[in-house]
Amino acid sequence: MRRVLLIALLSVTLAIAARVTPGTIPQTPAGLRWFKGNTHTHTTESDGDSTPDVVARWYRDHGYQFLVLSDHNVLTSVDALNAVNGKDGNFLLIRGEEVSDRFDGKPVHINGLDVAEKVDPQKGTSLVDVLQRNIDAIRQVRGVPHINHPNFGWALSTAELQGIRNNRLLEIYNGHPHVNNLGGGGVPGLEQVWDAILSSGTLLYGIAVDDAHNFKDPGNPAVAGPGRGWVVVRADRLEARSILEALESGQFYASTGVELADYTATGRAIRVDVRKDAWAKYRIQFIGKAGRVLHEALDSPAEYVFRGDEGYVRAKVLESNGRIAWMQPVIVSR
Repeated sequence: MRRVLLIALLSVTLAIAARVTPGTIPQTPAGLRWFKGNTHTHTTESDGDSTPDVVARWYRDHGYQFLVLSDHNVLTSVDALNAVNGKDGNFLLIRGEEVSDRFDGKPVHINGLDVAEKVDPQKGTSLVDVLQRNIDAIRQVRGVPHINHPNFGWALSTAELQGIRNNRLLEIYNGHPHVNNLGGGGVPGLEQVWDAILSSGTLLYGIAVDDAHNFKDPGNPAVAGPGRGWVVVRADRLEARSILEALESGQFYASTGVELADYTATGRAIRVDVRKDAWAKYRIQFIGKAGRVLHEALDSPAEYVFRGDEGYVRAKVLESNGRIAWMQPVIVSR
């Protein structure tokens, strides 16, 4: 009853009309389905410990519907793998490449999803120039870029990331044990970076990946094992372009273990419904400009009605055993 009254009160007191910038709302048309997938993993084609077939089977057998093979500066063929692993139509391998470049000793890694051909590292005159050149090269071969682990090697600052064009996806969680997701030593964590970029007026969607390299000892937290971060995409079919279009329009949530029953965003509100684990409790946060928590709910489903002055609103679910889910931002203004 208390939750119902709270939502009713929000609906009344926050009834100021909000205008949502076109193209930034993850709408929920009928006929869409949820597909769990990972966009960043490695095989023996670069520095992984298992063959592409073994890697594909691990994800298929653990409930994923799609996987991008993203070996360093290698474009692994997926046609034969799809013929074997996807023959029932319930699992899809998407070709990809982790374009791995450097500037001044710092690693600059960008994933190219469903690139039509291999992309060579483009080099450049600064970190921003290297990033932009590689993103542009990925776009030129019809690929979708996403910027990987900015704090790996403490390589990419918020200011440098804010200057990038033509990229919509940023890793806000990476399961590799050496990528400094939480920041440190005065360097912000990836979620703080995300909020800073959103607050500057740049729309960016946050993804979670496992960046798996080690499938022979997957449960060892000291190695880069699989199953640590993923996305759940809402699309009309299990097909590469449909999945990528959904990612680039914010039709997904990112997770380290929290599962949603549903998530909707309209021009009026965001609503989150958690698929609950009997052993856990949850906090659902609605977050706005500068990372400020606008509202926190202790039960699900939870709803936040836009006032119109938030700048953007995104939702986050924190589970009592440490798992998290991140929903995508909606740009809001009066």
